[in-house]
Amino acid sequence: MRGIEASRQVIDLVYGHEGRTHHGGGCSSATIDRAERELELTFPPSYRLLIKEFGTWDVPPTEFLGIYQTEAAGDVLLGSVSETLDARVSVDMPSELMVILLDDVWFFAVLDTSQPDQDGEYPVFAWNPGVLDGGLLEKIADSFGEFALKECRQKLN
Repeated sequence: MRGIEASRQVIDLVYGHEGRTHHGGGCSSATIDRAERELELTFPPSYRLLIKEFGTWDVPPTEFLGIYQTEAAGDVLLGSVSETLDARVSVDMPSELMVILLDDVWFFAVLDTSQPDQDGEYPVFAWNPGVLDGGLLEKIADSFGEFALKECRQKLN
């Protein structure tokens, strides 16, 4: 599984560059299950692995949304969950897309859950609500793990 192996490499990179990277303490399976129910989507294996490990993490300046909670927000699941739900309402993002990263260039990096591969991974696309025909601009990666690994390597070199 290319996505899972890439996610394992991301974990090694994040831990191997403590001080330059930041991460949370991870998410429980119950929290991940709740996030999937709220979004009415299933997370791909490579994303699930990283969320379970970190919850949320960044390799500055890239901030991976993940899933996390804060005392101020209470029981609300922040990160991918809140950004996806907000985008569905505010910019009419299709329900099969899941926001994984906010970006100044693309606007959103999303997983397209309508296109699973044989491993249950979804392709990563740039999505912009201002673009006709559904907003998909370009395919960025075949899986979340591969996308995250490329981003991390670029920022850490």
